[in-house]
Amino acid sequence: MGYYLNPEDILDLYRRETVKPYFVDKTEMINELIPLVERQGSFISVTRPRRFGKSVVAAMLGSFFGKGTDSTEVFAHLKVAGNENYKKHMNQHNLIYIDFSRDVSDCTSYKQYIEIIKKRLTRDLKRVFPEAEIDEEDSMGAILRTVSLEYGNEKFLLIFDEWDYIFHKDYFTESDRGKYTAFLGDMTKGRAYVEMAYLTGVLPIKKYSASDTMNHFAEYNMANSDMYSTYFGFTDEEVDELYQRYLKNCGHPSFTREDLASWYDGYQMDDGSSIYNPNSVVFALTENKIKNYWPKAGEYGELRDYVLNDVDGVREAIMLLVAGEPVKANISEYATTAPVLRRRNEILSAMTVYGYLNYCDGCVRIPNRELWEEFDQIIQEEPQYSYMRELEKESARILQATYDGDEDTVGKVLAIVHTTESPLKAYNDEAELSGSVKLAYIAARNKYNMERMETPPRFARRQVAPSVERNASHLDGAKDQAGIGYVDYIFYPHNRSDDGIIIELKVDDSPETALQQIKDKNYALKFQGKMGEPPKTTGRIILVGIGYYRKDKVHRCRIEVL
Repeated sequence: MGYYLNPEDILDLYRRETVKPYFVDKTEMINELIPLVERQGSFISVTRPRRFGKSVVAAMLGSFFGKGTDSTEVFAHLKVAGNENYKKHMNQHNLIYIDFSRDVSDCTSYKQYIEIIKKRLTRDLKRVFPEAEIDEEDSMGAILRTVSLEYGNEKFLLIFDEWDYIFHKDYFTESDRGKYTAFLGDMTKGRAYVEMAYLTGVLPIKKYSASDTMNHFAEYNMANSDMYSTYFGFTDEEVDELYQRYLKNCGHPSFTREDLASWYDGYQMDDGSSIYNPNSVVFALTENKIKNYWPKAGEYGELRDYVLNDVDGVREAIMLLVAGEPVKANISEYATTAPVLRRRNEILSAMTVYGYLNYCDGCVRIPNRELWEEFDQIIQEEPQYSYMRELEKESARILQATYDGDEDTVGKVLAIVHTTESPLKAYNDEAELSGSVKLAYIAARNKYNMERMETPPRFARRQVAPSVERNASHLDGAKDQAGIGYVDYIFYPHNRSDDGIIIELKVDDSPETALQQIKDKNYALKFQGKMGEPPKTTGRIILVGIGYYRKDKVHRCRIEVL
């Protein structure tokens, strides 16, 4: 049909996705949007990091709702076909579908950019609605209103993909960006012809637009809402199914289902579930290789500069995050700040929106091993993080001492970590020993999934998917300090032939008592895995009891091997 009005190629783009070996059916999102379309006048902004499936979802919606083609063949076998209003809405709406990054790469000014878009849409409208008296000097919103009124109150469904394209291009000025958001507001705000406007991109609109220009959009991003999140990431159940496809498709599988969780899961939602980075999962399955597939987009360099320049003390937060600790953050502030970030909360919020951090329960965390590598790379390369590099050296020493049964060295390294003057020391006021152990064993994350073992009732929390440390960092202070000491750790090796490690901590009590508790509670049974699964280690199981005496600040250790 047209370039922007009821385009035919959107269906082709989506059809190609549906035949890929690791396609996941997300058409249930259509079921959620149909009532909004029927209600009319709904405005939705769903922004996500790069490679989280935004354009695929946009193409899915355009293919379903738009009049451009007959998409029955594509959707008849997908989940949306079970909706009773399925055929009532499929290919029944005048669709205006604009990818703001498409075929505009040669533009060098905002005027040229916006005139190309306006010219293409106006030409489409003239072709489909030839009787409308269109004045090309009018604004785009006025032109659409003219068409609507002169054709019996005609309605349009708008989908804007890559809405934030111009914010990533240096040659667009702040004035240009203001004009652009005014352009989008003119097309949508207070327009009776809008059935639904759906906008997607990376950047949240409330940060980059004037408050009265696009405040009619309900905004859902990585920082402020879980709504629609499952349509832009893979759930545990979906990854289970994908992994089974992988086992069938691949003659020589090179990684486990647990590897996918450790590397790409960890974007936790309020209901306790979590989602995986979909792009990285698909790449890993397709290439038969677990590695870091995170895109090095422009915002990566911008955020790196904020971190390296230690804007508002953000470097301390990064140290804590890399050490596996959650960091308290008020990310709600991000929505109303200027594009230049000046406060730590704003920077952490930006990292959340871009997908580098996960936000839940008032704290940000590094969600998985893939993202931990991104932060660790900064620490390894930059002199500002020399303390963390020294800490990792000590950590390698304590890990080797644990393997060797060298109790004195384990105690000495713990003492070094516990007493080192560093900003990191401040975080463990409530659970000093537990925090020191985590820092001391920071190097173990390269070989282990580190879990906290117990969550007593008064600290009970829902089960969430694994992350860098299988969410070990979420349970600080999980045991009552009175009587039974602090929380245990269990290290599950990535390679099953490596040794497993169990650590029990005691404050003002002996390491022998800690060691006996490991035995009495049969913690070693956790390495056997669930029924029908192979054991989590075929190597030794190393039991480590640690006692810390607050009066003399002495760390004592006892080690046994099963």
